[in-house]
Amino acid sequence: MRTLGIAIVGTGMIGAVHHRAALLAGARIRGIAGSSPQRADAVARAWNVPRAYRDIEEAVADPQVQVVHVCTPNHLHRAMAQAALEAGKHVICEKPLATTLEDARALAALAAANGRVATVPFVYRYHPVVREARARIAQGELGPLHLIHGSYLQDWLLDPASNNWRVDPALGGTSRVFADIGSHWCDLVEWVSGERFTEVSAAFATVIAERGATAGQSFATPAAGGAMQAVASEDVATAMFRTGAGTLASLTVSQVSAGRHNRLWFEIDGARASVAFNQEDAERLWIGLPDQREEIFVRGPGAGSAEQRRLSVLPAGHAQGYGQCFEAFVADTYRAIDGEQPQGLPTVEDGVRSALIVDRVIASARSRAWAPIE
Repeated sequence: MRTLGIAIVGTGMIGAVHHRAALLAGARIRGIAGSSPQRADAVARAWNVPRAYRDIEEAVADPQVQVVHVCTPNHLHRAMAQAALEAGKHVICEKPLATTLEDARALAALAAANGRVATVPFVYRYHPVVREARARIAQGELGPLHLIHGSYLQDWLLDPASNNWRVDPALGGTSRVFADIGSHWCDLVEWVSGERFTEVSAAFATVIAERGATAGQSFATPAAGGAMQAVASEDVATAMFRTGAGTLASLTVSQVSAGRHNRLWFEIDGARASVAFNQEDAERLWIGLPDQREEIFVRGPGAGSAEQRRLSVLPAGHAQGYGQCFEAFVADTYRAIDGEQPQGLPTVEDGVRSALIVDRVIASARSRAWAPIE
């Protein structure tokens, strides 16, 4: 595979994750852009990157760059991904692809028109045991599906003093908790189950009315006694879906559930068996069977489906996690740019699908009625 030149736009936590994954996939980081030229210069020195770009325009104009990683706050995704695609670059754009369905569709159309690879990091697809669950469902081991249920729970905004740019709809988008983490669950469950949601009934709640004024960092905890500001986005959400096959699915999402750091959990129940996955215990897949029997499938390169084995880069007992998922996703994106067709790679079209679901969830929460998903 050829060595690709990479520009990373965004120098926060997720920018650092992209940086590491790109290096491990064999790319060459040509330069980075930050929230200011000074920020870009400081991080370029810290990461030993040869160039600090003034802005997105300078990054996409660099002839040594073939791929642009967009790792900025949500409201910047549309313009930055568009600039990269119009300059003929391939794009990895953090989710959400855009803060509106219209903008997401425009980006997908632009990528298709320009013949560029554009992907979105729905990286939970890359847990090896998730691939195992998908393979077993596709092979019919569960039988017809009866029920899909689960949750995605975090606690990093439990303290009213805590704030973040994601809380501001102008920066994060109309929906916060559902668009931020509920979108991951929906993408994962549709992909694993093979069934797509066709309608939704949703509800939102803001349980912390005021938060400490944010200073703009990715994760900010202002000092006690500081200024407070009203919250205009949801802290918790619930949704019930129906799939095209008629299967009911239920989801609870929260960023204020004490002790739940990043618990993405789903269970898919079929006529012959069930499977369950917990992202905080990602080495194991629970398999429920009739007659009070159950099994635990443990991640490893020596058993299971071909994709489970491909993604199990460490022996069983040597824990893999989110980092390896992200690394595999970036490597698969680069393989796609090189002409391969990696299985399960989440593309810009998956980003549009996610934007559609979020749009319909928002509509249902506002109307307090079922909303169709086109």
